[in-house]
Amino acid sequence: MSTTSLVLFNKPYGVQSQFRDDSNNDHTTLSEYFTDKSLRVAGRLDATSEGLLILTNDGRVNKTITHPPKANAGRKQGKTYLVQVEGIPTAEQLDKLRQGVILKDGKTLPADIKQLSEEDLPMPLWQRDPPIRERKSIPTSWLMLTIYEGKNRQVRRMTAHVGLPCLRLIRWSVAGFELEELAVGEFVRIHLDSTKLRELGVNN
Repeated sequence: MSTTSLVLFNKPYGVQSQFRDDSNNDHTTLSEYFTDKSLRVAGRLDATSEGLLILTNDGRVNKTITHPPKANAGRKQGKTYLVQVEGIPTAEQLDKLRQGVILKDGKTLPADIKQLSEEDLPMPLWQRDPPIRERKSIPTSWLMLTIYEGKNRQVRRMTAHVGLPCLRLIRWSVAGFELEELAVGEFVRIHLDSTKLRELGVNN
């Protein structure tokens, strides 16, 4: 029986969360970084988003990470993002995000959110290529936002809904696994024993 492994990858901007290129754009794919054909993505990340992407060779782990709480025995697998937005958020805007906002595909679940200064971010940030668009007359802010579901482009739509357009989106953690000090384009492979699998919520 093969060993259950989990790969933490710091996905660069412009890389698709798939191995095969079935589009006509200029984005690269995961095949530029991985040759292990047993790996599958556990929770996609848009090409224009950066940060933590998890891959695994175990379907049980994939299901535990990607399925919403109701389909996962009530376990909440939170995903935390560092979000650079245009403008300075008000207390009212932050409260709306905490309570959940109504999008076209329904109301979002309550989210955890706090505003951070760039100095308080959990890791030093790299320069994005291409850089974000900036308007000198409008300041930007950083938010740390944790959601417990996976609607399409959810974080971007949530912040836009309350009047805070997203300029940069970096996924920091998924289901307790963090990006930590991984450089852009780097990955680390973790082997999961039975104890680790139980902690993650996987039934052996």
